[in-house]
Amino acid sequence: MLVAIVGRPNVGKSTLFNRLTGSRQAIVEDTPGVTRDRVYGEAEWEGHTIPLVDTGGYVPRSDDPYERAIREQAEIALEDADVILFVVDVTTGITDTDQAIANVLRRADTPVLVVANKADNQEREWAASEFYQLGLGDVHSVSSTNRRGIDDMMRVLVEALPGTEEAADADRVRISLVGKPNVGKSSLVNATLGFDRAIVTEKPGTTRDTVQSLVQYEDRELMLVDTAGMRKRSKTEGVEFYATVRSERAIRAGDVCVLVLDATEELHKQDLSVLNEVNTHKKGMVIAVNKWDLVPKDGGTMKQYTKYLKQYLGRLDHAPIVYVSAVTKQRVYELLDKALAVAEEREKRVQTSALNDAVQAALQEKHPPTTSSGAFVNINYVTQVREAPPVFAFFANHPEGIRTDYERYLEGKLREAFGFEGVPLTLVFKEK
Repeated sequence: MLVAIVGRPNVGKSTLFNRLTGSRQAIVEDTPGVTRDRVYGEAEWEGHTIPLVDTGGYVPRSDDPYERAIREQAEIALEDADVILFVVDVTTGITDTDQAIANVLRRADTPVLVVANKADNQEREWAASEFYQLGLGDVHSVSSTNRRGIDDMMRVLVEALPGTEEAADADRVRISLVGKPNVGKSSLVNATLGFDRAIVTEKPGTTRDTVQSLVQYEDRELMLVDTAGMRKRSKTEGVEFYATVRSERAIRAGDVCVLVLDATEELHKQDLSVLNEVNTHKKGMVIAVNKWDLVPKDGGTMKQYTKYLKQYLGRLDHAPIVYVSAVTKQRVYELLDKALAVAEEREKRVQTSALNDAVQAALQEKHPPTTSSGAFVNINYVTQVREAPPVFAFFANHPEGIRTDYERYLEGKLREAFGFEGVPLTLVFKEK
């Protein structure tokens, strides 16, 4: 599911994006074309999580290389998005560029909502009726700066979005393979399936879309999702940009994400960036070190590589590591077993009594910190309030006094007592 925001430059797309996502990710200025790198985020509205992408200022028929790149991205959005928000400006009325964009949108099968932005007062709301001439259906008057009309637009947007697949396949475990291009994600999928479901070449970036494969494995139904290689967004354009967006969508859709590394290459900060993305979305994580058959070995090669990798991972070192080869199929099914085990850990619920016993023991080993005013922090009670992903609520007299280092200490003690291998944990501290 994806909503793309399109429109000509300087109509307030980035302001709308920031309003919907509650962030300041997109740069907002009065200069047209400020949004050079595509920006991706999520809107939360009445229990719905809606992925958004700001496509930049769309300029049809321009020969400028930069504007051509923006146009290409926007046109790909028409194919990839489930709903298009076409943003126009009530203070300028319909321009030739608006009309040209509307001509493109009318040819698409994707639902389009015309969003008349900068309708800061009733007079401007009346002026928005001009945009019915675009022939794209109802016009939704909003003001991104003061939130006028936003809730009404969001209500229509949610109704236009397709239903999620989660209800239909609630018992199906979704395993997404993510990582840099050309590390062997498609080859691993093919090794598991036993036939060439995904296109495999030596050229990086062959898989530009996600490829989903249904697998029956030991009485379980699995969905393997092969994704395009994730690159830094600032270095992607056009098709490559949307391949990255699809990869991020696959992360959100998966129960467990397998980060595939190339054993013949050095680790890169981009690998950790992908894993951090998985952690941000609170998905289960497994690390697959592929091409292990090409690594010269002695008795301690795997142990040395694991030590190196754990140091590199830092606080994400709870992710299990499996050394595989897509060519020889070495440990490929062990990888599936580990992903299933992580999926089960992600759904685990711990009894409140056992939780409090473990936390009290941890408090005996290391007392909580004091606040800036010198008051002692007393943690009185803890309970698990959610699973898949697990969330734990800690009740204390001064929750603001819990520093990051102490939070990590408590997380480590929870893992020590209850496992949760490969599962991101969320610790919330509330006042008693």
